[in-house]
Amino acid sequence: MIHIQNLVQHLSFPTPTVICIVLITFGEGYQIKSAKHIIVNGLDKDNFTYSYTVTESDAFPDVIEKVTYVVKFEASADGGSICKTSSTYHTKADIQFTEEQLEGGKEKIKAGKENALAMFKAVEAYLLANPDAYN
Repeated sequence: MIHIQNLVQHLSFPTPTVICIVLITFGEGYQIKSAKHIIVNGLDKDNFTYSYTVTESDAFPDVIEKVTYVVKFEASADGGSICKTSSTYHTKADIQFTEEQLEGGKEKIKAGKENALAMFKAVEAYLLANPDAYN
């Protein structure tokens, strides 16, 4: 099993006074082409939590300003780890949604969560196949 506390020791995140901007360009087959992450106060090693904000993405409709994510790892009963994530969607000022927009947004959020889970599983598979990568 992957123990996040072992991996976290090897991660390098900015201190609270540093902002790191990362532009991610996705390859063919992805629903989106790019996203810009701004990592702020990235890591709380004591609580196995990190947070980041996506400020630009072609996946954002014109009404979304940014999305903030919080990721927390907790110990599981079987000795492994459980990853819990939450996201907060910040809309641009004075936006009123129609029911149709809300339903469409829910579908996009669901698809995004499925993509994130696939990426998480790919990282897990890599770490399982390469157990010495973060020793």
